[in-house]
Amino acid sequence: MRIQPQTREHEAQIDASTRAAFGGAGEAELIGRLHADGLVRLSLVALDDRARVIGHALFTALAVRVDGRPVDALCLAPVSVLPAWQRRGVGGRLIRAGLAQLAEAGFEAVVVLGHADYYPRFGFAAALAAKLAAPFSGECFMALELRPGALAGERGSVTYPPAFGL
Repeated sequence: MRIQPQTREHEAQIDASTRAAFGGAGEAELIGRLHADGLVRLSLVALDDRARVIGHALFTALAVRVDGRPVDALCLAPVSVLPAWQRRGVGGRLIRAGLAQLAEAGFEAVVVLGHADYYPRFGFAAALAAKLAAPFSGECFMALELRPGALAGERGSVTYPPAFGL
């Protein structure tokens, strides 16, 4: 398996693999809207030994403020892996590779809405997101600081772009 940035040649395979992973069109359509709105900051694919897309992770711009100051933050959504490749470490490799690249690029934080027992293994924490006013809350709404202290403060907010339909 190889992890690399998405190219135009991967678009149809990303669409098909996302639909297969989620059992519908919602997340695939979200990817299209995020690209169309120019919000994509990093799009990674996992390729099998025949260069076919078996997984995808998307990181997009997200408006986050803490105590009135902007945080250079991203949203991780969606992460998809073809059903035949799930539970084999594909998603984890995509997420780790993405977080490493984003930290190196200087981004400060990442927010995710996802499984409470999956994302903490990468450092995401619901407690860190609890002070962020957003359309989501609870143990599935999590944040990760790529720069220590990036989300430090009393209270903050997350404003999702219209592409998310919130």
